[in-house]
Order: sequence, then C-alpha cells, then structure tokens
Amino acid sequence: MLTLTELTEFFGWMLVINVGLMILTVIALVVMRGRIIGIHSHMFGVSEAELPRLYFQYIAGYKIAVIVLNVVPYVALKLMG
Repeated sequence: MLTLTELTEFFGWMLVINVGLMILTVIALVVMRGRIIGIHSHMFGVSEAELPRLYFQYIAGYKIAVIVLNVVPYVALKLMG
C-alpha cells in the first residue's frame, strides 16, 4: 500500500514529466514549425492551413488534462500532508 508521501511524490514527478513534455512540444512547434507542418500534412492528409489550429487544440487539451490529472491531485495531496 502506498503512503501519502509516496503518492504525493509520484504525482509530483508525473507533473514534472508532463509539463516538460508540454514545454518541449511547444518549443518544437515554434522552432520547427514549417518542417513539422510539412511532415504532418503529408502523414495525415490534413491541409497545411488547418494544422496550426489543430496544434493549438492539441496543446490546449493536453494542458487541461495535465491540470485535471496532475496538478489538482498533487495540490490536494500536498494539502492533506
């Protein structure tokens, strides 16, 4: 059985990893935008004009998921401890 401390540490590391991945994704999209749009357009058959909107939706959805599934439980566990 996990202790409160172990569970808090787990959610803390999960938060660090997910925020790092989100930051890496945003940096990659900003720095290599043209190349990434070309690759994804060819891979998925989506027009290049539509991809920036889809990227924004992806990042927004990921951010909401990180907040709901990582930040909120982590803060609740910290408050409990």
